[in-house]
Amino acid sequence: MRFLVTGGAGFIGSHIVEALLRRSHQVRILDNFSTGKRENLPADQVNVEVLTGDVRESETVARAVAGMDGVFHEAALVSVPLSVKNPQDSFEINAKGTINVLDAARKAGVRRVVYASSAAVCGDQSQLPLTETAPLRPLSPYGLDKMYGEQAGNLYSTLYAQESVALRYFNVYGPRQDPKSPYSGVISIFVDAIRSGRPPTIYGDGEQTRDFVYVADVVEANLKAMFARYEGFKVFNVACGRQTSLNQLFTELQRLAGTALQPIYGPARAGDVRHSLADISLIQRELEYAPAFSLAEGLAELWGS
Repeated sequence: MRFLVTGGAGFIGSHIVEALLRRSHQVRILDNFSTGKRENLPADQVNVEVLTGDVRESETVARAVAGMDGVFHEAALVSVPLSVKNPQDSFEINAKGTINVLDAARKAGVRRVVYASSAAVCGDQSQLPLTETAPLRPLSPYGLDKMYGEQAGNLYSTLYAQESVALRYFNVYGPRQDPKSPYSGVISIFVDAIRSGRPPTIYGDGEQTRDFVYVADVVEANLKAMFARYEGFKVFNVACGRQTSLNQLFTELQRLAGTALQPIYGPARAGDVRHSLADISLIQRELEYAPAFSLAEGLAELWGS
């Protein structure tokens, strides 16, 4: 089959591309290389086509979608702090970009769009773990725009019978996550600091919690979401279903590294949620998803990469 991966030179997108190629599919990548890296592109020149372009440009997206059987939409501005600083950019990329992809897929007759949403759509919640039916209370432009993308997917399903799946990623980590990028996750930043012998900065008291999920498990969720049999619109949490504080995370990384660095604590960041934990029973039941990596196992893989 033929698949488009937007953001296919990025962190998660490039891993999806590799997984599709291992299954002998043909892949087209659309990336503007603002954060994606050409070194993430596969060596396969036969089954891969690379288009340099931006999801904000509807004509570019239409060309990219043409002839595809399915779309994995990973292109995004994924930083909560950057979305707070530049809400217009977040809207143009995350909300408008998703509409461009959905509409191009509808017009091209693409069977299904699987796209990256985020736990940020839920904001802070008093009742954990978060289910897919939890109230949506985004605390940042990023979360708001991802919520818009989900609602757009639901609407396109109702109006146009366009199949789409929103995967609510929790805190994804793994190889190729650039620690020097403002888009980067806390684990890659911590790992980079510890390897360099520098104390990392923890914003807040470090007792905020996250549900960390290894990138290989996220890729598996994407593939299951694309190939499973169902109709209409779906939304699933993609996580491990386990809660870890940043202080606990730092302790585990110190154990792996065999160091005794002490972190620097800074002020809490605007738009960050306090606690996050996913209920993954729905995706386990409907897609037979089961995370293969515990946090300790995923960190060991990352540390050795």
